[in-house]
Amino acid sequence: MEQLIEWIKQPWPWWIAGPVIGLTVPALLLLGNKSFGISSSLRHICAACIPAGIPFFTYNWRKEMWNLVFVLGVLIGGFIAMQFLADPNAIVVAESTQRDLAEFGITNYSNLMPIEIFSWGNLFTAKGLLFFVIGGFLIGFGTRYAGGCTSGHAIMGLSNLQWPSLVATIFFMVGGFLMTHVFFGPLMKWVGL
Repeated sequence: MEQLIEWIKQPWPWWIAGPVIGLTVPALLLLGNKSFGISSSLRHICAACIPAGIPFFTYNWRKEMWNLVFVLGVLIGGFIAMQFLADPNAIVVAESTQRDLAEFGITNYSNLMPIEIFSWGNLFTAKGLLFFVIGGFLIGFGTRYAGGCTSGHAIMGLSNLQWPSLVATIFFMVGGFLMTHVFFGPLMKWVGL
């Protein structure tokens, strides 16, 4: 049992993780499901909890129960991984990235996300307002406007050869590159990092 846990804890190479993610598409199609995405589960939760009368939430959400179970499994799996399997020394950040981030005061790599940005102390600051409130709103708005999240479009949509998913995935990537290489530096200086 201990050997199994040690095997699970090691970083898995792309040539294992990639095909496993890719196999979710045929598995879902064989099970009769035509769509997959994490963001759609929020709609299902709202449809289950919000009283009827709002047309967007009036549909048979019980048919999508598998998606809610999947998201619950992701949450439970993430908790188990962080509490029992995580090795903080396994997080490796490239030296060039460390140099770039050091300019903004980001030097602690002991967690999955930089503590200098993502901490409870930052929640009620201008930086917290920008990253958590405005950023969260933009992510939610973008997900709804694009008709799905990155996992739904890039994994399921591209596999189904959907043109909107190709466009959405291209713009996800362009937006990520622009934020990383153009806007991140000025934005971090503006919020005081």
